[in-house]
Formats: sequence, C-alpha cells, structure tokens
Amino acid sequence: MELVRENVLDVLGAVMEPDLKKDIVSANLVEELKIEENTISLRVLVSNPAMHARRRMQEAIEFNLKNKFGKEIEIKCEVAAMPAEAKEAHRKILPEVKHVIAVASGKGGVGKSTVTANLAGGLAKAGYRVGVVDADIYGPSMPTMFDVVDERPTMLEVEGTPKINPVVSYGIKILSIGFFTEQDNAVVWRGPMASKALTQMFTDAYWGKLDYLLIDLPPGTGDIHLSLVQDVPLDGAVVVSTPQEVALADARKGVNMFRLESINVPVIGIIENMAWFTPEELPENKYYIFGRDGAKNLAAGMNVPFLGQLPLVQGVREAGDVGRPAVFQENSPIADAFDELVRTFVKEVDLLKSK
Repeated sequence: MELVRENVLDVLGAVMEPDLKKDIVSANLVEELKIEENTISLRVLVSNPAMHARRRMQEAIEFNLKNKFGKEIEIKCEVAAMPAEAKEAHRKILPEVKHVIAVASGKGGVGKSTVTANLAGGLAKAGYRVGVVDADIYGPSMPTMFDVVDERPTMLEVEGTPKINPVVSYGIKILSIGFFTEQDNAVVWRGPMASKALTQMFTDAYWGKLDYLLIDLPPGTGDIHLSLVQDVPLDGAVVVSTPQEVALADARKGVNMFRLESINVPVIGIIENMAWFTPEELPENKYYIFGRDGAKNLAAGMNVPFLGQLPLVQGVREAGDVGRPAVFQENSPIADAFDELVRTFVKEVDLLKSK
C-alpha cells in the first residue's frame, strides 16, 4: 500500500475510540497528520485521559500502520486527552448531563440503593441538579425510597419528538422500571429485554440539564452492566460494600469489572456501608457487627479512593420505607455522615475530571 495521506486515514479508520464507540477518523480525533518520506507524524485525541488509555491507543495506531505499510516505517504519535468541551460535543446520549455515575455492588443486601438515594438527596441538598435511574430491573426500590410508588412518568414533546418526563421528588428527577410494572408482580425478563428497557430510560427520556445522573445498578456483574457501558457514556462508578469478607470478595469483582479493557470505566471510589452499629440508647458505643474497616482496607489494597464509612442505623431503613431519605433529616448524625460522603464524592469526581 502506498504511503500517502488518503491510505493512512483509511488505515486509521479501523482504530476505534472505546469510550465514543466510533473510529478515530470519523470522530475527527486525528490532528496534525504529516507524511515525510518514511515517517508518519500525527496527534490523536482520546476521551479517557488516563495514561494506560493513551498508551493503548498509541499501540493500536502503531500496530495498524506498521501492519499495512511495513515495520520499517517510523511513527511519531502523540496521544492527548480530549478537551472537556470536545468530549461533551461527542456525547449523543445525555448531552446536557455533566456527570453520569453508576453505583454498583458485587452482591445484594449491602445497601446500594439506600446509599444511592441518600447520595442523590445529599447532592440535591448541596444545590446540584440531580437525576436517578433505577436500573435494578429485578428489584426496583427508588419509587418506595422517594415516596412516588403511585406516580407515573408523563410524556412531553421535545423538538417534535415525544419523550418520557421523569417523576420529580425532593427536586430529584427519577425514572425506575418500577413505574412501568405492578408493584407486587415479579419482573421476569431475559437479559436482552431488560437491557433494552434500561437503555430506553436514557434514550427516550428527557433529563434536561443535570450536574449528576446516578444509576442504581443491579447487584453483581452481568448483561445489564455490559449493556450499560456500551450504550451510556459513564464518567465513573462507585462500589458499595459492607465490611464482611463475603461482601468484600464480590466488591473486588465489581471493581475489577469496571477495570476490564472492554469496559474501562474509572472507579471513583468505594463506600463502606453498615460499618458499625450504634444503639440509640448508647450513642457513644460502636459494635462492628460485620467486621472492621474491611472496605476501607480493600480500597487501599486496590489503589482506589475510599469515600467514607456509613453506620448501620435503624433510622436510615425507616426513612427509606416512608419515602424520605435520611439525608434530609435535620440535626441528625446520619444526615451529617451522608453530607460528608457527598463532599468527598464531589471532590473525587472533580479530581477524576481534572486528570
């Protein structure tokens, strides 16, 4: 193959940008392409600013070019992070949402949905524009936690296209599969059907301008998670775990899932829920029912930020059952704990964006 600009671009058209799901030529990510004798010089932008992502892109470019033009050619390739405004311009799904964050857990029963609801509430309290997608297809709980079980999303027209209008509670926009099913009926769906239903809550809904859209994922690592990262522009993920060993083993799998090359979603941090129990009548006492500092130590061992510890408090469960997240309680130690978690979470998201 002759070493000319047209042929080089044709070869580069086979190199995919993993986050944008488009090749680097059609996505206009190739800059400063020059061909001088036996040397190809170019600059390429990538969505993920991490060093390993840039190195992987450079290797893919060099492999494809040498495979077509011969190993003797010299390639000078600079891979740089895409400016934030350019990244937003490429986003077709949820273009007005600044941060799309998944909340995951390796196993059920660790309080992932409760943490999601209170994290959303804390962000709203702090003045951010927040939305929540209840993607826990088989056990949707957000309608109960936000006291909107009997409500249903309405429809509105956006630029001539009908869109689902999310339900609003405490100023938070909410969509849940629970709005579209009977509360007492089991949702029995195969993987592809569940994945399609989830995708529609992003593509067929009007979320408008949001600072944070939190996605409450089903527990585990399966079809829903893979479909999500393929269809939705995730900026990061949070993993929730209790301190006990069986939960930590699954939390480790959850972190590693997001680190897979095919998924490649930054892990913002780990949250330790049910870290200790303090009886109401003995407020100074802490009982480490599920073990001590397990998730905190896991975060350190996996080189992942630790976002904080939340105690096991009866009032959190009661608040969720009546549809008023505990973070909205005034002068409450648990509300203070959630507020501190929110501050740490926002700080880590900002640090991730600045890398």
